[in-house]
Amino acid sequence: MPNTDVISFSRGAPSLDIVDTEGLKAAAAAALDSDPTRVTGYGTSVGYPPLREWIAAKHDVAVENVLVTNGSMQADAFLFDELVEPDAAVIVERPTYDRTLLGLRNRHGQLHPVTVRADGVDVDELEGVLKGGVRPRLAHIIPNFQNPAGVTLSGEKRTRLLGLAEEYDFTIFEDDPYLDIRFRGRQFPTMLSQDRNDRVVYASSFSKTVCPGLRTGYLVGPADLIKRIATAATNTYIAPNMFAQATIHQFAASGDLERSIATVKAALEERVDQLSASLRTHLPNAEFVVPDGGYFLWVDLGEGVDCAKVAAAAADEGVQVVKGTDFVVDGGESCLRLAYSAVPADRIDEGVRRLAKAVEAARAR
Repeated sequence: MPNTDVISFSRGAPSLDIVDTEGLKAAAAAALDSDPTRVTGYGTSVGYPPLREWIAAKHDVAVENVLVTNGSMQADAFLFDELVEPDAAVIVERPTYDRTLLGLRNRHGQLHPVTVRADGVDVDELEGVLKGGVRPRLAHIIPNFQNPAGVTLSGEKRTRLLGLAEEYDFTIFEDDPYLDIRFRGRQFPTMLSQDRNDRVVYASSFSKTVCPGLRTGYLVGPADLIKRIATAATNTYIAPNMFAQATIHQFAASGDLERSIATVKAALEERVDQLSASLRTHLPNAEFVVPDGGYFLWVDLGEGVDCAKVAAAAADEGVQVVKGTDFVVDGGESCLRLAYSAVPADRIDEGVRRLAKAVEAARAR
């Protein structure tokens, strides 16, 4: 019989114990008390104005460069609709977020995967692709604690990417929802902050720092691009969720956002350290890079291991994982993505112990 006491390493979401529900209650009440007309109305497609201004100040850009959306996936969708025509060449990381691959495939983009190393995307390999004649419209890059690999793009590589974008005339889509979830190590400047030629469109989200249920993300980019996407947003949903965005603005303005981020970082550092120790104990042949932040760890179980069989066996053991093959155009058969964000530290070792049993069962099959 399958184990019904489920430990889930599958979803990149914070567990309820690290979500500041009391702070969010207060923020929601403050939003209604301070601005009831705008909070309860349709609003504007560019987002709740005070939050839009707060985001502009955070990134040191003009407010016209910001669009606040219903989650960063909605921001991604608007950007892909604007820039990715059928058969347009697009650079993607290998591995990369599975929903990114889905969105680009749905728009019939021509995908060119570039390997992710311990310090981020392999820029030498990318340069070789460009010298080989590929002319991308867009390069999708997750620079901090990459989903699924958990690695961070080095400062040197960020500079080189900007130079290649200028030389070969493409847009860098800097997809950065994990920026503030660094719990150790050096913080590198965003590519957006170093961009002088409108080569970067930046996206982020409050799902990882506040909670995913409020579904609020944003784009930062050239004003003309943001204006075109705002028109598409108007035609899609008139306006995003003003109440959610006003709640986040109050949460940020009160100082609760900084306290929430500190809570999340402390919990995730404890969880990733436990996950790393448990993997070394129960799966000593597995290869992985220990993240310095974020939500995910990418593990290679070694040659001859079929991640689909492991995932099925893990489900029988009461552990949920995501197959590595979901995150690549091809390959990834021996890999898994483990999200440690939703698993309390005292449950992680048991989860990895069960996963090790599943690996053995998959090998036996």
